[in-house]
Amino acid sequence: MERKRISSSKIRGIGYDPRTETLEIEFNDGRVMEYKGVSSEVHRRFTAAPSPVAFFEDKIEEDYTGRRLR
Repeated sequence: MERKRISSSKIRGIGYDPRTETLEIEFNDGRVMEYKGVSSEVHRRFTAAPSPVAFFEDKIEEDYTGRRLR
């Protein structure tokens, strides 16, 4: 999955597949996490958030189960 680079203190890039509702997040430490069942609206709000890290911690990490890919 192609990831869009973002400017963030902890997150390097975000990838999303709307067909499978799969969100991938690449962190600055090289870790890549996958989250299933993420709606396109949540993805849109995540990429538009003034603080992607805060949005991730409040809305994604708490609400979805992640699986480490790398």
